[in-house]
Amino acid sequence: MFDYLIVGSGLAGVAMAETLRERGRTICLFDDASRKASLVAAGLYNPVVLKRLNLTWKGEELMDFSLPFYEKLQQRLKGHFDEKLPILRRLASAEEQNAWFEAADRPGLSRFLSTRLVRNVHDGLQAPHGFGEVLETGRLHTARLLHAYREELHEKGRLRAESFVHGALELNRDHLAYKGIRARRIIFCEGFGMRGNPFFDYLPLQGSKGELLTVRIPGLGETRIVKSDIFLIPLGADRYKVGATYARNDFDPEPTARAREELTAKLRKIVNRDFEVEGQSAGIRPTVPDRRPLVGRHPEHDALFALNGMGSRGVLLAPYAAACLADFMEEGRPLPPEMDLSRYAKFYGRTAP
Repeated sequence: MFDYLIVGSGLAGVAMAETLRERGRTICLFDDASRKASLVAAGLYNPVVLKRLNLTWKGEELMDFSLPFYEKLQQRLKGHFDEKLPILRRLASAEEQNAWFEAADRPGLSRFLSTRLVRNVHDGLQAPHGFGEVLETGRLHTARLLHAYREELHEKGRLRAESFVHGALELNRDHLAYKGIRARRIIFCEGFGMRGNPFFDYLPLQGSKGELLTVRIPGLGETRIVKSDIFLIPLGADRYKVGATYARNDFDPEPTARAREELTAKLRKIVNRDFEVEGQSAGIRPTVPDRRPLVGRHPEHDALFALNGMGSRGVLLAPYAAACLADFMEEGRPLPPEMDLSRYAKFYGRTAP
């Protein structure tokens, strides 16, 4: 009998599996379509909201917790998933330069915002007012990480490459059973797919579709991440990721011509070079109205748990939220109230808002 079944093999599911493995628990992971958003995500991590120049929720704490988590994981799996890259925030005016300097002097932000402006040295970029540099940032190669973790579980016989059928889950007094597999508990890490989960469909999980382009820009030569209205992420060999869009009412997982036009128009505003679009991808981010994760126990069934709602900050949130849930399940520690899904208990038994 396993200690835990984990449904979903995106970043949340893998962070949960690794957290429980470190604590000596046995798991079986169901690899279904829920990892699509993680597979196509840009994977950037950055504790600063660059539009408003303030820290994200628990920004410093998440950086200090989650980056060592990925470092240990890549060492254990003998892979390279965490690429350290500075983010250059394009400044559009002298006023934006002044706002940057003011923000860089604030407590908390001073660790992450350089007080030195970066001059634009590439004639292929339009940035006459230069850039502000964000420190301690980078990119997690999410697809590479998820593939490596999946392969390890497959070799150990702890991976089920199939969609999870909720109706086949049997809830017994002292254990769960699913198609011949027995476990003590189950954790649903299904991303946007949790809207189809009959146990947790009362939660107000929303979706925000994001689309990315892969482009080739010969001769641009930028090796850092550039942020303007879009992110420009270097991939090497003149190739870049460009994104991302936010569409709240589009839950079709396929890429759209509208998003392609939006991203190419924004790219032309900052790049003076011809470029070629080589590819386009899309995924649905699992978002929540209050912009906090959904973590915790089912209102009625003590063996059912959820870890979801990471939104666009999943790289930093997933390891931290997984650790909080493990502390709650294994040691009885209270969950941070901001992420405890019991804050939506009033919706249980009726349709989610």
